[in-house]
Amino acid sequence: MHSQLDEVPELNITPLVDIMLVLLAILMVTTPALVYEEVIKLPDGSKSSVVSKLPELEIRITKERKVYLKNDSFMLSEFPDSFMMQKSKYPLKSIVYIKADEGLSYKDVMFVLKSIKQAGFINISLETNG
Repeated sequence: MHSQLDEVPELNITPLVDIMLVLLAILMVTTPALVYEEVIKLPDGSKSSVVSKLPELEIRITKERKVYLKNDSFMLSEFPDSFMMQKSKYPLKSIVYIKADEGLSYKDVMFVLKSIKQAGFINISLETNG
């Protein structure tokens, strides 16, 4: 004599999993199609002033330890003094590019960089073939 209380009921969760997978697929398909748009009002800039391009200054250093500034050439040891005399031709906010031969020692390139910084220039870049 078995009573109904002795039986353990079985739960069938397969339909629940099927419904959840369908809902997940619907969510995955519709989410990329939603577009969020924020309306942003940007401030107006001043239209009366024209920004002038800063002059560029190119300094080249050869493996013979010669430093070229435009068409002038200097020996590495005399570069700081010569550059100080010619710095008045260029505004201090000029962009300075240093091009150095790869055969030079690091010390020589840093000597030129230090001389340019001591002259008051702040926008200095080392240029490579990269």
